[in-house]
Amino acid sequence: MRLSRSLKLPLLLASPFWLVACSQADAPAAPAEAAPAPMSAAAGPTDTPDDPIMAPSPNGSSAPSVPADADQAAPAESGPNAPADTAAAAAGDARGRIERVLGDADQYETVFKALQQGIAGDDRAAVAALMRYPLRVDTGGSKREVPDAATFQRDYERIVTAPVARAISAQSFDTVFANQQGVMIGNGQAWLNGSCLDKACSRTEVKVVALQE
Repeated sequence: MRLSRSLKLPLLLASPFWLVACSQADAPAAPAEAAPAPMSAAAGPTDTPDDPIMAPSPNGSSAPSVPADADQAAPAESGPNAPADTAAAAAGDARGRIERVLGDADQYETVFKALQQGIAGDDRAAVAALMRYPLRVDTGGSKREVPDAATFQRDYERIVTAPVARAISAQSFDTVFANQQGVMIGNGQAWLNGSCLDKACSRTEVKVVALQE
């Protein structure tokens, strides 16, 4: 069918609009607003922590544990029967330990040497003078308190028994054990400790406070 020239012109003018309309209909819709990135598991508010919360031990104490002081070590580690490495480690440190825990190490050494000399020379009066009465005694299979120097000298052989005398004689002052209870000789055969002579404790007196097998 032939179109008249009067119809051809409107059709030619309208054709670009059809093309534009078609191209717009075929084009993809405009992208939606960008969504937030997915929240990682590590950042999630409900995540479980990597390190679980440890419940307190049912046997634990509510108070903080305090580490044991080196000066409060077990007495069994000292004395002539202690391992060689323990004795070597303690050598030369006894004086410092006594000064830190008890005070005047010179006074303890003086009493220590006097005790050794008195026992070596069987000077019972001199040994008796080094005791603090009442003296705690656990020798000869019995525990008791010796009230005074006269009783000590009378029962000397039952108090200063062979094991006690050997331990005192074999001990070196450089390797004695010391804690707040005093200076230990041997494996506890003898204990020395000081007492205050005034309220300020500016003067002290060291004596033997216990003998035991």
